[in-house]
Amino acid sequence: MQAVKMYTTAVCPFCVQAKRILASKGVAQIEEIRVDTLPEERMRMMEITGRRTVPQIFIGAIHVGGCDDLMALDSRGELAPLLNAV
Repeated sequence: MQAVKMYTTAVCPFCVQAKRILASKGVAQIEEIRVDTLPEERMRMMEITGRRTVPQIFIGAIHVGGCDDLMALDSRGELAPLLNAV
């Protein structure tokens, strides 16, 4: 399974929802980067993604986007193949 990295904050309902979706697909571990406690990581996230909001989700080297993007990927049937890509 591909590595998953997610930029998050402690009180983000969209982050919680994204984690639930990923768990339902068998993701057991997420590298979580808390931008509320590490402001330099928020700046890095913004440089990489061009976005300010969380979550920002990466599967392998691919920037998926936020929770809505993750849900859209799942509804198109593209999330599981991306997670399981070699």
